[in-house]
Amino acid sequence: MNYAIILAVILLIVAAWYAWRYYNLRHKLDEYANHVRGQDIISEIKELENLSSAVTSLISTFDLRHSTLEVERARLATVLEQMTDGVLIADSQGIIQFANPAAGKLFQTSGPIHRSIAEVVRNHQLVEAWRRCQQTRQMQSESVELPTRHQYLQLVVIPDQHSSGSLLLVQDLTRLRRLETVRRDFISNLSHELRTPLASLKALTETLQDGALDDPPAARRFIGQIQVEADALTQMVTELLELSRIESGRLSLDLKPVAPCELLDSACERMQLQAERAGLNLHVECAEDLPKVKIDSQRLEQVLVNLIHNAVKFTRAGGEVILSAESIDGFVRFAVRDTGIGIPEEDVPRIFERFYRVDKSRAGSGTGLGLSIAKHIVEAHGGRIWAESVEGRGSTFYFTIPIE
Repeated sequence: MNYAIILAVILLIVAAWYAWRYYNLRHKLDEYANHVRGQDIISEIKELENLSSAVTSLISTFDLRHSTLEVERARLATVLEQMTDGVLIADSQGIIQFANPAAGKLFQTSGPIHRSIAEVVRNHQLVEAWRRCQQTRQMQSESVELPTRHQYLQLVVIPDQHSSGSLLLVQDLTRLRRLETVRRDFISNLSHELRTPLASLKALTETLQDGALDDPPAARRFIGQIQVEADALTQMVTELLELSRIESGRLSLDLKPVAPCELLDSACERMQLQAERAGLNLHVECAEDLPKVKIDSQRLEQVLVNLIHNAVKFTRAGGEVILSAESIDGFVRFAVRDTGIGIPEEDVPRIFERFYRVDKSRAGSGTGLGLSIAKHIVEAHGGRIWAESVEGRGSTFYFTIPIE
């Protein structure tokens, strides 16, 4: 019995010791597991924080680049809208994907987008330039004159290196072409105007050298003609200098309030004798109650005298020249109307160019600079000058001056 009790006690002690060992081992395992789990969570949290910071940085960089691109896009859109040159972007099939406002104006179309190049430009030479660019993938250039639109256009086609499309740049060279024509005509006309008096002077001096000096009456006649030619050259040089001073903005005006009728009466009085000698009726039609205009009366009288002189020169005996003025929309419109031979319709837009002559056979005395000087004087007063004419029935020259 005692052995049984002792054995039971020993077994109980052994069981308790194993239970304590098990409990102790389990406790250590739990502590280790908790420690490892804590380290993993902290590590994962740190990795998530790093990832969040990287994503935030990327978003900030993206927003900055996006805003920069938006600013650049808006700037480019503004430039394209304000350009006077037309810009078209077409795909490989020739369908326009983009067009700035200038392109629509140049080709006189309101909606070029999603239409074909041929349909918009309506010129086979320009279309062929685009086709050559598509085939060769090299820049092409073509210049054409469009008589029906009174335009001279230059097209530059540039292939898109990132796609199979192309960019078309259209420039309106009409004004440059017209200026080049004016410059060329000016040089030609100036040479012609100088050649005539110089040739006359040379012939007169050679005649005097060949013995005319021994004939006093002939010598006096030739010397008188030399003086006339020299005066003509002097007048031409003076008017050229005057025109140069006006065009360079160095024209000074002595502005004073003047009644329009007084100005017309003064110019009419100056030219009355010349009109009577030509057998013409020169008179003024003007209402006395017209508002005054602030002008340089000497300069504007020079304009009127020049217009009257031309009217007298190109009106047959028995005709009339009428000076008039009327108030229209804040301006006083002056007019010089004649019953002369008139001006061909195609020449009317160019008569204010320097040295321009409608018909060499019609050109009498004068330098061909008077109308150009008149145009600049009127424009210096804030007005404009123009002409209306029917060939064979006479001409009317108008110019406007703002009311004081």
